[in-house]
Amino acid sequence: MSALPTILIVDDHSDMRHLMRVTVGNDFNVLEAEDGRSGLDVARRMNPDLIVLDVMMPGEMDGLQVLDAIKSNPRLKQTPVIMVTARGQAEDYEDGVQRGAAAYIIKPFSPVQLVGTIRTALAR
Repeated sequence: MSALPTILIVDDHSDMRHLMRVTVGNDFNVLEAEDGRSGLDVARRMNPDLIVLDVMMPGEMDGLQVLDAIKSNPRLKQTPVIMVTARGQAEDYEDGVQRGAAAYIIKPFSPVQLVGTIRTALAR
């Protein structure tokens, strides 16, 4: 049996991280971070197979800044990043995709949508 893929969930809301962990926890190893800076640190240290990244987070780095840092890191730049946000404007989506996001999910989302998007991104 092969090892489960590792997913890093970066979201400043603990209830959202918990919901995502419960949603994907049986299919993936889940790491968590509560802000952009610690999310980037965990990504650099643990080299996850995929990152689920909230766009709007307080602190020194928002999700788009973390995405830029991931995509500029030689070890992490191939890691698929799924952006998650409550903001559904087309320009937000385009900005995330142009910066290298594999997918963009608008909150609230269904568990089936999240798992399907993760599987699709990992299969690429």
